[in-house]
Amino acid sequence: MFCRVLCMSKPMRTVSDLSFSSSVDQDRYYNATFVISNVYYDPYYQRQTTEQFRHLSEEIESTVNWDLALFLLICGEESCDSGSSLDQRQGLSSWPSASRWQSRGSLPVGRFIIPLLPCCLLRESNDSDHSKRDAGALAGDCQLRQSCPLSAGCGLRRQMTTFSGVERIAGGQLARDGEWPWQASIQLDGIHRCGASVISNTWLLTAAHCFRGGTDPRRWTASFGTLLRPPTQKRFVRNIIIHEGYNDHLHNHEDDVALVELASPIKFTSDVHSVCLPEASHEFPDNASCFVTGWGALSNDGYSVNQLRQAEVKIISTRICNMGHVYHGVITPGMLCAGYLEGQVDACQGDSGGPLVHANSRGIWYLVGIVSWGDECGKLNKPGVYTRVTYYRDWITSKTNI
Repeated sequence: MFCRVLCMSKPMRTVSDLSFSSSVDQDRYYNATFVISNVYYDPYYQRQTTEQFRHLSEEIESTVNWDLALFLLICGEESCDSGSSLDQRQGLSSWPSASRWQSRGSLPVGRFIIPLLPCCLLRESNDSDHSKRDAGALAGDCQLRQSCPLSAGCGLRRQMTTFSGVERIAGGQLARDGEWPWQASIQLDGIHRCGASVISNTWLLTAAHCFRGGTDPRRWTASFGTLLRPPTQKRFVRNIIIHEGYNDHLHNHEDDVALVELASPIKFTSDVHSVCLPEASHEFPDNASCFVTGWGALSNDGYSVNQLRQAEVKIISTRICNMGHVYHGVITPGMLCAGYLEGQVDACQGDSGGPLVHANSRGIWYLVGIVSWGDECGKLNKPGVYTRVTYYRDWITSKTNI
C-alpha cells in the first residue's frame, strides 16, 4: 500500500486526492477528491518522512481500507457496474467503530476497485471549517475523478513480486522493466561508469568517486531503463557537483556523494521516475531489508553487464561493522553497511553510485544509501559500505532545493 501527503493549507479542513492502484492496470492509479473535515493542518505534513506525516497517512489508509472493505461486502463484485465510476459524493464516517460508506445516492463502482491501494495527497483548501479533530476518527467526502500515471509520485513502481534471496548482483537476479524506475547509468565517453539514482526530473544522486576520470560535463551522459543498450531514455549532463569534503587523494571514502544536473528534463513514465529521499532525521532500523541494483560486474574485477540486476541485502549496524574482524573502526556516521557477514550477497565494480532502497509499509521506496566501497565483492566479513543518504540530506537540499 502507499500513501503520500502534501499539505499547503492553513489551520482548516484539508482537501486531498484519494487514489487507488489497480492490480489489473499496474501503470496507473485512480484519482478521487477527498475532503477531511476534522484535521488541522500541520507544516510537517509537507514532508513524507516526518512522524506527523506517517501517523496521518496510516490513519487515512486504515480508515479508507476499512470503509472500502465493508462497502465491497455490501455491494458484492457481481452487483457492481464494471463500466462505471464513483461519481456520487460519499460520506466517510469515523473509524473503527462506525466506519462505512454512507450513500447519498447511487454508488456504481468498477471492478478495478478490487483490490485497492489508497494514496492520499493532501493539498490546499480555501474552506474555513475549523472543526476539531476527534481522536481515532476521520470525516470526509470522496468523488472519483480520473486515472493518473504511476509516475506522478516518487518511490512508486509497478506491483511486482520482488526477488527475495541470497544471490548477489554478480551472477544474480535480472530486473524487469519498471521494477527499479529510479535507476540511472552515468557514462563517461559513452561507456557505463557508475549507477545513480533519479531524485527529480533534472537531478541524479551518485558517488563522488565515480568522477575520478574527470568532471567535464561534456564527456558525461546519463541513460535510463533496464538495459544499457538500447536505453529507454538518454540525457546530456549540464553540471557535476562533488561534495566539498571529498578528497580523491586520501582514499578514505569520506563524503563520497555527488550530484549530476541534467541538460534537459527526464520524461517521467512508469518505467523511469524518481525515488523518494528520506528526511535527515529518519532512521532505517538495523536488519531492515533493502535492495541494491546495478549493472556491475558478475565477479570481482569483472565486466559490467547490459541488463540491470538486483539483490536483497540487510542493514548491518555500525557497531558490528566496526568490529575488528569486519572493518575495524573505519565506518563513520556518513556511512552504513549492508549485506551479510557470511558474504555471497553484495554490490560489485560498476555498481558504484547506485541506489540502496527500502520500502515502507505502504510500498513507497526510499533511498537509504549510495553504493560506495567495500573489500572486493561478497567477501566473508566484508559487507558493502554505502554513503548514508540521511547524513547528507541537508547538503542535497542546499544544492538542488529538493
